Amino acid sequence: MFQKHHPQPVFTEPVQSNHTADDVETVVGPSVKVEGDFASEGNIVVKGTVTGSVKTSRMLTVENGAKIFANVRAENSVVAGGIKGNVKVSERLELSETAQIYGDIECKVLSVAPGALLYGKIMMKGISLVDESEKKEDKKRFLGKIKTEEEMMPPPVI
Repeated sequence: MFQKHHPQPVFTEPVQSNHTADDVETVVGPSVKVEGDFASEGNIVVKGTVTGSVKTSRMLTVENGAKIFANVRAENSVVAGGIKGNVKVSERLELSETAQIYGDIECKVLSVAPGALLYGKIMMKGISLVDESEKKEDKKRFLGKIKTEEEMMPPPVI
């Protein structure tokens, strides 16, 4: 008669993350520091620090606060943390407002949110305004401008 009323538990839907447990193969946790060459055939999520090189044939996610001191290669990548090294993505590279990249970028599609910081050159595949012979000529012209150390020395005083 005087039983305690137990409210029914309220179930909320879980917060959706970008990845499910099945599609992420490797996670570098926030307190983890990896040194050396890091390669995977699956998706990688970096929350900690990686030094060396990072390569995956799938998706690389660099979360806010994560740091990579390495050259990076991936099919697709979403960056919210920092990378000091060259980034080569065969398809799509997304940089959030907290992303910081110090190195050259090569990709097919680039998405940059306001606030992202970049220092390096960006090369995107698919430019059809220039044929291959013009690219070679541009490279020769650029390389022709580089002087040797001897050429940069001032002439001797007589």
